[in-house]
Amino acid sequence: MATGDVPENRDLDAPALEGLFTKELNSAFAALGCFNLAVFGATGAGKSTLVNAIFGKDVADTGIGQSVTKGIDYHRRDDGFLGIFDSEGFETGSAGDQILDGLQSVVQTRRAGPIDQQIHAAWYVVRWSDRRFEEAQAAFVRSLADMGLPVLIVMTQVPTKDGDVHPHARELSDYITGLNLPIRAGGAPVLTNALADSFTHAPEFGLARLLDATYDVVPEAAQAALTAAQRLDVERKKKAVKAIINQAATLASGIGAVPIPFTDAALLVPNQVTMIARISAAYGLPPHRSRAMAIAGSLVLTGGATMAGRYAVTSLLKFIPGGAIAGSAISATVAASLTRAVGLAWSRVCEYAVTLPPGQQEVFWNSSAVVDRFRSALTAKR
Repeated sequence: MATGDVPENRDLDAPALEGLFTKELNSAFAALGCFNLAVFGATGAGKSTLVNAIFGKDVADTGIGQSVTKGIDYHRRDDGFLGIFDSEGFETGSAGDQILDGLQSVVQTRRAGPIDQQIHAAWYVVRWSDRRFEEAQAAFVRSLADMGLPVLIVMTQVPTKDGDVHPHARELSDYITGLNLPIRAGGAPVLTNALADSFTHAPEFGLARLLDATYDVVPEAAQAALTAAQRLDVERKKKAVKAIINQAATLASGIGAVPIPFTDAALLVPNQVTMIARISAAYGLPPHRSRAMAIAGSLVLTGGATMAGRYAVTSLLKFIPGGAIAGSAISATVAASLTRAVGLAWSRVCEYAVTLPPGQQEVFWNSSAVVDRFRSALTAKR
């Protein structure tokens, strides 16, 4: 059933909605594509810790890995939103030259393909405690930039105290900046500490700046996948979801331009199914949970009276200007208001779900808690 199709009896039962949800969820996931990041640096530089801090879990352990060229593996996270090109820690010299030779071929081949197969950004990771940055490292960074890759130098494990960066780390950063390398973020390294140190009490810092700098260099076509993949900035996810809800509300308004009876409210359901599917994808909820989400979504939208069930006929009145439904009909304003309410309620469900550990997410999506949380969000005062 395509978006916009409505059963002849104008009532959507749970199995029909589940099938529609599954199709729309798969479409929403596919539309996001994949954000691909290349990460380079010596062994022990903290690459994995940095990736985990931004993206929430170890891609190498949970994703699908393959060798793409000598010295470089590609890991695509199992949710499909994130791919990492990773050199198994290397030192400068011949190993670095081999990686560059192979990478040049990879970049050229992928650049000729779809956007979600290309490399969208590169991090060159330097551990501050090494307290040196050699010419061979600078040459490697220049080579990455010569390939057309937007490069960020990321300094890791940088200790701070009372907001002040360790002076030796600052000194190294200033030295690298003075080399005038072709790197983004104003030509300076992004200083980070991805994991708070309980012994030295050095706090986590710099991750938000690194994420912002990465967004600045990523092509617009890959930013939706980056938003879904990253776990650091929920506000970016909320902004994306707000746009989805506004678009769906506008479409619902068009459906209700000629007032329709509440008994024909199923006319609004396909639009809301698409909206909920896109919201789920924007929050980065992985496709392997799509059936559980489809079942949950079908439950919250099942019912002949309204798109949120007969229960919502009364509970949603508060969202309608004046708090009453003139002539028991769905007008453009009512259709938009109801659709917006459903979208906001589902976004609260997804927002909660992404805070749960993976195991608990599985339990949540397969329980009645989804419907309970949706109804609670639907009736909450705004």
